[in-house]
Amino acid sequence: MPKRAVLLVNLGSPDSTDIPDVRRYLKEFLGDSRVLDMPKAMRWLLLEGLILRTRPKRTSHAYSKVWTPEGSPLIVTSERVRDKVTAALGGRVPIYLGMRYGKPAVADLMRRISGDGIEELLLIPQYPHYAMSSWETAVVQVYAEGAKHAPNVRITLVQPFYDAPDYIAALAAVTAPGLAEPFDHVLFSYHGIPERHLRQTDPSHSHCLTVRDCCDTCSPAHATCYRAQCFATTRALAAKLQLPEGKYSVSFQSRLGSEPWLRPFTDLELERLPQTGVKRLAVLCPAFVADCLETLEEIRMAGQETFLEAGGESFRQIPCPNDQPPYIDFLVGRIKRWMESN
Repeated sequence: MPKRAVLLVNLGSPDSTDIPDVRRYLKEFLGDSRVLDMPKAMRWLLLEGLILRTRPKRTSHAYSKVWTPEGSPLIVTSERVRDKVTAALGGRVPIYLGMRYGKPAVADLMRRISGDGIEELLLIPQYPHYAMSSWETAVVQVYAEGAKHAPNVRITLVQPFYDAPDYIAALAAVTAPGLAEPFDHVLFSYHGIPERHLRQTDPSHSHCLTVRDCCDTCSPAHATCYRAQCFATTRALAAKLQLPEGKYSVSFQSRLGSEPWLRPFTDLELERLPQTGVKRLAVLCPAFVADCLETLEEIRMAGQETFLEAGGESFRQIPCPNDQPPYIDFLVGRIKRWMESN
C-alpha cells in the first residue's frame, strides 16, 4: 500500500504585524504574476515605487486589529482545522498545512513530504472557487515545488467545490445559526478580482463579460469563471437556507487600483442598503473558508461602521466555516472517498 498524505493550502499571512514582516509578505503576495498580472518590470515599478512605500503601514495597522495572542487568525484557524481532521481520521493519514505566501512555505513542505516517504498526496486548496489569483496560483505552486523537491509523489487535486452538495450542506449548517435572529437582508460578499481576470481565464475568450447574462448562460467557461461560481454558490446556499427572493444579494470586496473590478462593490452596497429600508443586515463571506483580515477587519469592523453610519441599525458578519464540525466533516468525507478509491 503506497504511503499517503493530504495537503491543505491556503493564502497565508505575515509572520507578525511588524511593518517589515508585513512588507515582506505583501512583496511576495503582490509580486505573484497571477495576482498582479502585468509585465515583470512594470510590476516591480508598481510595487517598489508605490505600493510597498505606503501600503505596509496601513496593512500592518489593519492586521493589529485582528491579530490573536496565538498569531494570525487565518494561520491559527487553519492549524486547528488540520489538527481536527487528523484526529477525526484517527491519524490514519498525515495532514500537512501550507500557505501560498509566507509560512509554512509550500517548498519546505514538499521537501518534508518527500523526506517522509509519501508516495500519494491529496491536494485540497482551501478556496471554494476558481480564480487565477487564488486557487490557480496555489495549485501551480504546489505542482511546481513538487516537481522540484518530490518528483516521485503522485498528486491528486480536489477541484473547486463552490456548489458541491457536501460543501453547500456544510456551509448551510455553519451559517444557519447566524440567521436565527431576525434580519432584513443577507449580503453575500465575495472577494473581488479585476474583470480582466475573467477574460483571461475564459478558454473561449468570447463568453465571460461578452455574452449577455454570461453567468446565467450555460458555458464551459464557467469551469474557470470566478464570477459565475460565486453566483452558483449564492443560489445553492440561498436555496438550502430557504432565503426568499429579494432578501439577499451579491457584492464584491477588496478592490485595488482604478481598473474595472467585479461589481457591485461591498462598501458601496453597505452605504446604499439602509437607504432602501434595510436596517438589519447579515453578511456572509463565502469566498473564504476561514476568517481572516478580509472578513474580520474589512467586513466585521469597517463594514459594520459603514453600514451603521449610513443608517443601519443591526449588523452581523456570519463566521466562515473555520474549524466548525460541519466543515471538518466535509474535509474528512473528501479524504475518505479518496482513500477508498485508491
